[in-house]
Amino acid sequence: QVLLVESGGASVQAGGSLRLSCAASGVTESNYCLAWFRQAPGKDLEWVGNRDSEARASTYYGPSVKGRFTISRDYVDNTLTLILQMHAVAPGDTGMYYCAARGPGPCPGLWSQSRHYQHWGQGTQVIVSS
Repeated sequence: QVLLVESGGASVQAGGSLRLSCAASGVTESNYCLAWFRQAPGKDLEWVGNRDSEARASTYYGPSVKGRFTISRDYVDNTLTLILQMHAVAPGDTGMYYCAARGPGPCPGLWSQSRHYQHWGQGTQVIVSS
């Protein structure tokens, strides 16, 4: 059973940094893609980026975050954890951030549509003030 639990959301001033985590139990790196999405108040869900399931685990980013945000993974207490490191945040980065997983099954490359992901976390709130 896949369970995704996000954490790390907070209020931060523009220009600052924030690190979000997603504990992904029931997920193996070689058989799942993992992604971050976000939703600003009154707006549609937006793909932030994903990490694919290939051995070299490439990462892909949406245009609004490329160069500022980095997706990586770690193991915390033997649990695969997806990290979103956010730098130079701006008020436009405000929103609920969700972790999502596609699988089981290999998924190389970029997957930017929410309908491609079968498993979702409950979200963590990020507020950026100017």
